[in-house]
Amino acid sequence: MNVQILGCTELRAADGQNIAVSPTVSRLLATLAWSANSFVTDEDTIGRVWESRVPVRPRDALYTLVTRLRKALRAVGAPGAPCDVVRRPGGYTMVAAEEAVDVLGFRALVRQARNAQCRGAEEAALQFYEQALALCHGRPLSDVRTAWADAARITFERELRTVRTNSAELALGLGRCGDYVPLLHELAAAHPLDERIASLLMLALYRSGRQDEALRCFRSTRARLVAELGVEPGSRLRMLHERILRRDEVVQGGRPVWAAMAS
Repeated sequence: MNVQILGCTELRAADGQNIAVSPTVSRLLATLAWSANSFVTDEDTIGRVWESRVPVRPRDALYTLVTRLRKALRAVGAPGAPCDVVRRPGGYTMVAAEEAVDVLGFRALVRQARNAQCRGAEEAALQFYEQALALCHGRPLSDVRTAWADAARITFERELRTVRTNSAELALGLGRCGDYVPLLHELAAAHPLDERIASLLMLALYRSGRQDEALRCFRSTRARLVAELGVEPGSRLRMLHERILRRDEVVQGGRPVWAAMAS
């Protein structure tokens, strides 16, 4: 992996050494890597890199910046994971292998996880999800403080939320409840009105022998929904709550997650 943007923007050599580049080159790297293998116009690139402080001759400045970035990429490039910046009419494309840019690798692993899940290979799917999540090292583009980066982070955080939730649901179905309780607590704290996350946390707690905590989770989720949205929990969450109250065998470990949560 040469380019890392799921955290701070970093360019790394094959031996793991971080290659120093200027802050402006780093912003260009982040801009093109985020849209790797897609065309980015000169205007968009200039806006993302300089925002309101555009140079007097922006296209000349961009050309110089691209030259510096190409030099850095070629210095650390690996034969099996190529990564280069290619000029197209009116803009640039970072042409990169999935192994060369972490966000590309993340999305490729998520696709493999979904394909494995469709085949019924749940263990393999969970492994792919976990490998994808291991590529995330903090807020993406965390060193880029621009309007474009803020919007990109919001988009990716939605993707990440879905992946983390899907991986937790798979893990619960495979009996790994205790391992995923901390992740589900974190997700529930970040998204307190998400009933799917609340259901998974309740189920994980109950299957870990923590019935009281599971019931408290329902009460706190219900209170937030009523106070903030003026609605009661949906049928699935209410049904799960009732089944946990009466220790229904459907919610015992080893049962499919969808069955335990179904209305």
